[in-house]
Amino acid sequence: MAHVTVRVPAVLAAGLGGRREVEVPYDADAGPPTVRRLLDVLAEQHPRFGRRVRDERGEVRRYVNVFVGPDNIRDLAGQDTAVPAGADLLVVQSVAGG
Repeated sequence: MAHVTVRVPAVLAAGLGGRREVEVPYDADAGPPTVRRLLDVLAEQHPRFGRRVRDERGEVRRYVNVFVGPDNIRDLAGQDTAVPAGADLLVVQSVAGG
């Protein structure tokens, strides 16, 4: 069983039980997982995190950015972006203030 490391900033860590990094397992024989599948697994295990990252339609919220390695999924195939072996998934929530 392979895994993808998902990293989040402190503002999202509460939704993952206080962890800023989690490993999400996947079946390597089935090929690389998509961002959607990884977020589905996390939302199932951590519903609070799932609600903070995606809206009621399952779309990534506009103030949340998801990166596969250095690339924003909005510039790739969105949630259908494959996460290759060895790549990290970074989920970042925009923070406003002044």
